[in-house]
Amino acid sequence: MIRRMIATAALLGTAVQALAQPGLPADPQVQLALDEHPMVLAAQARVEVARADGRALRVGTQEFSVTTSVMQRSVDREGQFTEFDASISRPIRLPGKAALDRKAGEFGLIAAENRMEDAKHQAALLLAELWWDWLGASAEEAVDRQAADNLNRSLTSVKRRAELRDASTLEVDQAAAALGSARLQAEQAAGRAALARARLTSQFPGLVLPQAAQELPLPELPQTGLPVLRNLVIERSHEIFAARAEADRVQALADRARRDRFADPTIGVRAFSERDGMETGLGLIATIPLGGSHRSAIADRASSEAVAVAAEAAAVRFDVQEMADGDLVNANSAWQAWQRSREGAKAQVDAVLKMRRGYDLGAIDLADLLLAERQTHDMFRAEILARTQALRAITRIMIDSHSIWIGNDDQ
Repeated sequence: MIRRMIATAALLGTAVQALAQPGLPADPQVQLALDEHPMVLAAQARVEVARADGRALRVGTQEFSVTTSVMQRSVDREGQFTEFDASISRPIRLPGKAALDRKAGEFGLIAAENRMEDAKHQAALLLAELWWDWLGASAEEAVDRQAADNLNRSLTSVKRRAELRDASTLEVDQAAAALGSARLQAEQAAGRAALARARLTSQFPGLVLPQAAQELPLPELPQTGLPVLRNLVIERSHEIFAARAEADRVQALADRARRDRFADPTIGVRAFSERDGMETGLGLIATIPLGGSHRSAIADRASSEAVAVAAEAAAVRFDVQEMADGDLVNANSAWQAWQRSREGAKAQVDAVLKMRRGYDLGAIDLADLLLAERQTHDMFRAEILARTQALRAITRIMIDSHSIWIGNDDQ
């Protein structure tokens, strides 16, 4: 294990900048997995719903109506007559209403498209979270297995020394207890890795996973810098775009409701024939509803709803700004914590090497050596946890800024 520790410590000493985090699955696989996720498919279907709603608003509800009647009239001493009456009419949208209907449909489609992109965004965050859960737990398991192998060799050595009466049975028990603790941690990490893989497979069945998780990579800060990504989180937020479009849609509907206080007239043509054609007529008909307090109340309600949705859109921007600030703080703090953890791991490797040499020379008790081994094991586990957290935090700000996996408005 010592040689592995030295190699790992050397690996911890270098990190380079890059645009994307290493260790993530291939982009084509990710795109396929995201496009096939149910929440994305549902959002895509709602885009088609919004597109159909837009067409319906564009053409309007003003349809032709045909009314007709045919009857037999009986008149005393004159006989029977066949008569008919027919009319065709259609409501006419007053000026300005059609433009507002089209605007409401267009903003509804924009909002649905942005919600679809945000659904893909949320699916990407879920995929990244489960991915790092899997790789992180697998890395913890590897460290625990290596510690168990090392302690197993120590136990074998102590047993041999006990047979030669160079070590006590207490030392054998201490070495066996340390081995059992390491094996317990390894099994617990293996369980977390298996659970993360199962969740990843269930949520994204289209994502092809290898049999074993790859080695946990070193985090890399983006070349653009974390503050730039923080600003892009806000600039490219589909949540903000969707909220703005929804506010514009509701405002258009409120304007439409105010105009609808003056009801649309119905214009038509009526023809009739009476007494077997002895009396005929052809003329225009018009129906003009007289709007009252009900239409006024509906307009007031729509206006208040527009104010509420506009306020909600502002709140969404606050939420996104809070998320962007949180992403920046989390990525910075996770990166710094990982830096400190790798420094501690390298120092602990040097310490345990000295303790091993001291134990071989008889200057160090087994209890002290086992404590040093335990501290080394804990330090490497802490480095794995810090490394996973850094990878997770940097990946999140890159996804939230649409720098990976999600399209952005610049493109």
